[in-house]
Amino acid sequence: MLRNAEAVGLSGLDDAGLATADLSALTAEAELSLIKLLATFPRTLEAAADALEPHRLVFFAQDLAAAFHALWNLGKDDATLRFIVEDDKALTRSRLALLRATALTISNCLDIIGVDALDEM
Repeated sequence: MLRNAEAVGLSGLDDAGLATADLSALTAEAELSLIKLLATFPRTLEAAADALEPHRLVFFAQDLAAAFHALWNLGKDDATLRFIVEDDKALTRSRLALLRATALTISNCLDIIGVDALDEM
């Protein structure tokens, strides 16, 4: 996805560049739901550790992947919800920051439970 964004002229798509994205551009219900779910990760991690229940992280990662997939599918039906919007670079950068945050969180879940994540399928 980041390679596709670079192909349409976006730069600064590394983690430092995406950290400066204006997330206030994310207003779709599915985007906000994903952000809210991401925000629960620290609490979920703490609860899993306190209760010695690592499976909570597996369920969280599944829920997060499902929420991301739902958002991704919305872009198939509505072009305004696609991650890369060629004529709105700020919105594209915001959505790519959300994509990267989701990927990092899922990767962290997998790392904690000892599963190696694939870069590509």
